[in-house]
Amino acid sequence: MSSEQYLAANLRRAVAEDPRTAELGVRVTVRGDHVMLSGDVACAERRAALEEVLHEAAPELTIFNDVRVTPAGEPEGEEDLR
Repeated sequence: MSSEQYLAANLRRAVAEDPRTAELGVRVTVRGDHVMLSGDVACAERRAALEEVLHEAAPELTIFNDVRVTPAGEPEGEEDLR
């Protein structure tokens, strides 16, 4: 395992275990001194918390946050099953 893969695994664990984020579906990729985040979260606060957690875990890295906010609310209307 390369040092970038090892670092990415540690950052994924930090994102999964921190109570501010507790995210398992966010992808973390490390390339040199850059971290790329991608995936979906339910709110803008969670998206911002991801950056905060990663900055605390690896302050020397530049973070690119490409995580999308996709609210997971109650379904609207009835579902038409045919």
